[in-house]
Amino acid sequence: MLTEEFVKKYVENHAEEVLEVTRALCAIPAPCNGETERAKFCLEWFRKNGGENAYIDGMENVILPVHVTEDNNLYVFAAHTDTVFPDTGAYPWREEGEKIFCPSISDDTANLAVVMVAAKGLLESGEVPPCGMLFVANSGEEGLGNLKGVKQLFRDFGTRIKGFISADGGSFAGMTNGAVGSHRYRISVDTEGGHSFGAFGNRNAIHVLSSMICSLYTVKVPKKGDSRTTYNVGGISGGTTINTIAAHAEMLYEYRSDDLECLNRMKKMLEATLEAYRAMGVTVNCELLGDRPCTGDIDAEDEAAFTEKVNSVYEEVMGEPCSLHSGSTDANIPLSLGVPAVTIGLCVGGGGHTRGEWLERTSLSTGLTIMLKIINQFLK
Repeated sequence: MLTEEFVKKYVENHAEEVLEVTRALCAIPAPCNGETERAKFCLEWFRKNGGENAYIDGMENVILPVHVTEDNNLYVFAAHTDTVFPDTGAYPWREEGEKIFCPSISDDTANLAVVMVAAKGLLESGEVPPCGMLFVANSGEEGLGNLKGVKQLFRDFGTRIKGFISADGGSFAGMTNGAVGSHRYRISVDTEGGHSFGAFGNRNAIHVLSSMICSLYTVKVPKKGDSRTTYNVGGISGGTTINTIAAHAEMLYEYRSDDLECLNRMKKMLEATLEAYRAMGVTVNCELLGDRPCTGDIDAEDEAAFTEKVNSVYEEVMGEPCSLHSGSTDANIPLSLGVPAVTIGLCVGGGGHTRGEWLERTSLSTGLTIMLKIINQFLK
């Protein structure tokens, strides 16, 4: 067990280290599917701070195992290394009073730094958990990373994982304990095209694609109980010149739902729409870019007990428990497999997914306190 005195002193002595690790990570670009250099930093940092057995797996997850035997139960404490930004240089860092501005700082860089420094605290304490623990700096949470890192984690450790905690986002107030699934596609249309004057009357791929988008936007989203389902066209492209009938156009399209049945109904509606256009003689191609699963067949009592174990720490530290909601996070994978999981915030920030993203400096000590106390819950 980590005593109250140990936690208090460790936070006092290492809160500044969390900020230092955050700054170091922000200096290393980590676009989704380009996390290599940040993973190398995390590996080196773990090994320098007592985690000599840390390693990088085939999906660029950095894994620090603590008391992991051949067959004991495992609990995962994770935060993702990738960011939504495509930058290949250091992210700009700016401090104004208690706020620090930097792209990706609260999603998810500071959370990752808290998890890393908390893992170091467990190693320094000398406490041996009754279970195995995996501290993971995982890849592929953002965008088209398709949760590749956590998927690999479950391929490697499978049913040995009995609980999963992901640190993500800039708030202590909310906790994700339900998975919003999504399907993401690149849909293209090809027609004969031609010269805008000489071939006038030929079908224009941009016009056909526009019509298809209008059709998709007439869909009445399915509803089941208090479920929520959405859809979006996030990008369109096509054509060549102003005097050419476009022969090719494409779009990026996704739909999301926190209910599996509704998600599958959206899939059927998309397939029916595409088939209708193919029946008109239009060449339509559909490429699946991302597949994030909904919550699967999970024992409600087990998930409630796991959520409460984590939430009790927030109530102790913050004076009130977190509100609960569904979201699209790394926890989607365990929740889809029936493994209790939550996603929590270990810092306070805002402006997520924008160049103006910020972090409240003083929140890092609170986040470190929370993380150490959560780890302590699994030492009992």
